This record gives sequence, C-alpha cells and structure tokens, in this order.
Amino acid sequence: MLWEMFVTFMLIGFVSVGGGYSMVPVIEHEAISRGWMNGETFSDMIAVAGASPGPIATNTAVMVGYHSYGWPGAAVSAIGMTLPSLLLVIVAGMLFAKFQHHPLVESAFYGLRPIVAALIFYAAYRLLLTGGTAFAIDWKTVCFIAIFAGALIALMRYRVHPLAVIAVSGLVGVALYA
Repeated sequence: MLWEMFVTFMLIGFVSVGGGYSMVPVIEHEAISRGWMNGETFSDMIAVAGASPGPIATNTAVMVGYHSYGWPGAAVSAIGMTLPSLLLVIVAGMLFAKFQHHPLVESAFYGLRPIVAALIFYAAYRLLLTGGTAFAIDWKTVCFIAIFAGALIALMRYRVHPLAVIAVSGLVGVALYA
C-alpha cells in the first residue's frame, strides 16, 4: 500500500503543471478513487494544507498519506510528491537556459497558461462544494463567498499583505463557523 501511494504521488508530481493548486483536483481524484478518504475529509484537509506553510500540493500529499497510513504514509507521500519536482526542475532549468527564446518554447508556455488558470479555478470550485455533490446556496456558502470576495478585494485593491488576509480570514471563519 505504501508503494502504491509513493508511485501515485510520484506520477502526480511528474504530470502536473501549474503549481500546487492545479494539482489539487488530481490529488483529490486519486485519494477518493483509491479509498484513502472521502470528499468531505479531503476538502477539510485542503483548507488546512492551504493555511499551512509550504507548497499546498506537498502539504496535501503529506496529509493524505498521514490520514491513510500514519507517519510512514506521510513520509512516502512527501518523497513521492517532491522527487519528480526536484528532478524536473534541474533538467528544465538546464534546458530553459538554453532554449528559452525558441519560438516553440514560447508558444508552449502561452498554450499552458489557460489550462493552469482553469485548473486553479476548478480547485477553487471544488473547495466551494466542501465535499458536496451539487452547488447549494446556504449560509455556509454565502459566508464562503463573502470571505473569498473580501480576501480578493483586500489583496487586489488594497494590496494587503497575504499573511494578514490569511490571518483575518481564519479569524472570520472561526467567528462564523465555530
């Protein structure tokens, strides 16, 4: 089982592009389809992983591993998730330095930007669902949207430091949901 987890996270690390948030839907699919956890537990873990220091994809992998197999699962997941990145960054850095101005490379990057944005949007949408199967307007959804909008305005319009926005959003969440 640990080997399966290592290989799964290693493959996710190799094929995912666009950073941690774009990997969240892939991790979610694998964790749920393999029976490591259900959708509601995964959504809760994403909230914690996003608020924790470090890359969200690695944090999520560690939390899935720990939830499923304890400390050995956390270690195997972390290694599986980060090893591909280490190897790919070394190779990509060498190649990018050599070919960064080639027209095909520039075109590929323009083509990847929309899918990265779509994957991040999808991850946000899945967080909004909080483990449910359909979008429903209830008080928790309204609060989610209000916190999201307030955070987005604070970041974009008023350029509030992201750590302050995270802290305030967490406190608002405690006040509203506790």
